[in-house]
Amino acid sequence: MSSPAPAPARIDVRPGSLEAWRIAVRTRTLWIATVPVFVGTSFAYLASGEVDVLFASLALVASVLLQAIANLQNDVGYTARGAETGTRIGLPRATSTGLLTPREVRLAIALAVAATILVGLPLVARWGLPVLLMGLSSVAAALAYMGGRRPIAYTPLGELMVFIFFGLVAVAGSGYVQIGAVTPALATAGAAIGCLAAAVLVVNNHRDIAHDAVTGRRTFGVLFGSRASAGLYALLMLVPFTMVPLLVWQTRSLLLWLPLLALPGAVGLVRALPRTQQGADLNALLMRTVMLQLIFGAMLTIGTLVAAWL
Repeated sequence: MSSPAPAPARIDVRPGSLEAWRIAVRTRTLWIATVPVFVGTSFAYLASGEVDVLFASLALVASVLLQAIANLQNDVGYTARGAETGTRIGLPRATSTGLLTPREVRLAIALAVAATILVGLPLVARWGLPVLLMGLSSVAAALAYMGGRRPIAYTPLGELMVFIFFGLVAVAGSGYVQIGAVTPALATAGAAIGCLAAAVLVVNNHRDIAHDAVTGRRTFGVLFGSRASAGLYALLMLVPFTMVPLLVWQTRSLLLWLPLLALPGAVGLVRALPRTQQGADLNALLMRTVMLQLIFGAMLTIGTLVAAWL
């Protein structure tokens, strides 16, 4: 009979502190939620020549809240299912290390959902059913990632969910609340940003393949292996750069070539993943992937804003 897996080690943070909540929310990854809003708003500005700052701000707050909900649900969900063991090499979770109680985190999730609904009400009042559907589906997806009887995180569909909701929906939705339409350029930009956001999750799941396999998760990496996982990462990291010429054509602006400045960094990360074995190194590579998405999104935003001003 095998001995039970060791519990996760405690970390030197005061329970219930601001730092404990920072760990649960994973604030360093919130760029995944902010980048799409800036990109979507800038493309809407290029199309219309104006920006509603209030609506842009509401979209930004809602997007960040949605990622916070997903991260908190992820934190407490793993602990509730007993999937957090001493063999995991990823970033620490607040509930499993005793920094926060599951009850505290679940209350925070409920409050965040309520706040998201309140923030979204003015957007729904202005734009109606399309925004309502985007909002409700985004909240449902955030909760379902690690909630319910069969969480998305326990399937190979996690990357697809991130692509849709932190790419297509977030970018297109941020543009829609400005101009009431989704232009072809908005859809293309959403696909590009969604690929890079999904690549972040690929690194996370790639790092945890061995752990996930023994805790019941059937992620893409677990089902198809580390080689396929590295291949998916390469695809998601490089495809956005193939969309740049299409964005140049759709916007009729040579300034949309700017994201290609991030291509060398993306190639370096693609080469690094198969060679990176240690958990700490993979955590660092994950954050470098977040920063790559930020750089790509910043180049898109700068290009569209300058094009609009010119």
